[in-house]
Amino acid sequence: MSEISERSIHTTVGAEVPEPRAPVAAQPVPAEAEAPAVPTGDPSIIGLPAFLAGAVALGLVDINFAPVAAAGAAVPIIMTATSLGLFIAAVWAARLAQNAVAAVMAIFGGFWLSFAAVALGLQSGWFAILPAGIARTVEVFLITWLVVIGLLTVGTLRLPLAYTVLFVLIDVALLVTLFATVEASVSLTKTAGWIVLAFTAVGAYLFLSALSVATGGKPYPMGRPLVR
Repeated sequence: MSEISERSIHTTVGAEVPEPRAPVAAQPVPAEAEAPAVPTGDPSIIGLPAFLAGAVALGLVDINFAPVAAAGAAVPIIMTATSLGLFIAAVWAARLAQNAVAAVMAIFGGFWLSFAAVALGLQSGWFAILPAGIARTVEVFLITWLVVIGLLTVGTLRLPLAYTVLFVLIDVALLVTLFATVEASVSLTKTAGWIVLAFTAVGAYLFLSALSVATGGKPYPMGRPLVR
């Protein structure tokens, strides 16, 4: 019994006691990855002046500033500067995820480009449309875009009032031009031209506001949206 006790004591005493573990160093907390910078910008800086160039040219033709022999005077501007500028602005807006702006720019880019195609096509006989069908072709063009831009007007009533005024004037200009085409009325065509110049003035106000912000100034008053 005593021998067993002695052995137990010697075994216990002679056993190697493990050294205490060193404290575990605290792991550094990884820094949160910085979010990528969100690109900023205002595509209307390109889109609005491009739109204005085509509108001014069309308005001058409609009010008979250009003679009948120069009825296509607006087409070169509309087909190049206006259409191209609006599509560039639409791509830029889409890149910034400004979906409403992209839609507006793309819709008007399509409008102006198709206007140039109709004007050139009817004058050059590209679409094999007989003279008796020219007026109806123009009516189809006007009705189509009146529907599309009318829907755009309703869908953007949450925008500031100045934009709604712009879109409504465009709708009215299209409607008056449609009546002028149906009635073959020169006076109504001139009226439509003055309405075009009126919405051009609104567009110029919007462009100056955007340019003011871009150069470090304040935006111009735009009015309260009709729908909130």
